[in-house]
Amino acid sequence: MSDNRLPDWNEVAQAADRLALASTPAELHGALCGWLAAGGADAPDWLAQVLANPDLPAPQPGDALDRLHGASLAQLDDPALGFELLLPETDVLARAEALFAWCRGFLGGFGLAVQGKALSDEGQEALRDLASLASAQVAENDDGSDEQALVEIEEYLRMAVLLLHADCVLAPRHRQRLH
Repeated sequence: MSDNRLPDWNEVAQAADRLALASTPAELHGALCGWLAAGGADAPDWLAQVLANPDLPAPQPGDALDRLHGASLAQLDDPALGFELLLPETDVLARAEALFAWCRGFLGGFGLAVQGKALSDEGQEALRDLASLASAQVAENDDGSDEQALVEIEEYLRMAVLLLHADCVLAPRHRQRLH
């Protein structure tokens, strides 16, 4: 399995810029995680599939996007629940905006790969919550006291993504082993 550490935000941003991607690192990671959580193919051309652009090249082995893919896949399958969101190490407002963008990316990637898979009631609720966060906006008058709230939302998102991954990937994988 791959290294579980996500590449640095700036490395992912530079790789996305080189390919002229319209996605921020948060949106790109969210889309990738949505794709993987819904059971999307783990393939070398994942970038083209996740961003629904067949003209995009496959990431080069070992580059930031390849490492982002490998780490995300490993984190989603981590029995110790070591899944993380790729967010910038900046002020609370920038982190909140990136978190909302991450959610928008997740919904796009998830929607491309889910293909009618049945979700548990908890999974459906988690998806609704992700949609609410995806449409949220940062209040400009924030005084920084929302740091704890942001940490709690990020933790909730981690668990929601792992729940959706369990519904769409782990449960079918487990059922296959039983048969």
